Amino acid sequence: MLKLYGSPICPDCVEAVDTLQKKGISYEYHIITGSTAELKAFLKLRDHEPVFGTVREEGKIGIPCFVKEDGTVTLSLEEALS
Repeated sequence: MLKLYGSPICPDCVEAVDTLQKKGISYEYHIITGSTAELKAFLKLRDHEPVFGTVREEGKIGIPCFVKEDGTVTLSLEEALS
């Protein structure tokens, strides 16, 4: 199942959730602003995945973040849906 790391206070995350729901795609929503455990899990992912290199350099958060069933990590909704 697709995993989505994000927050309901992030406009891009809200849009991603809306798109996934409209397309009827099942997903696990990990709200990183909802608990310390979810935030830690996201930071561990962000600290070790190359896709976040530019995000870290620019001081950005890196959400929404998608982890596909095959383990591929992407910041692109379009790529997550492919």
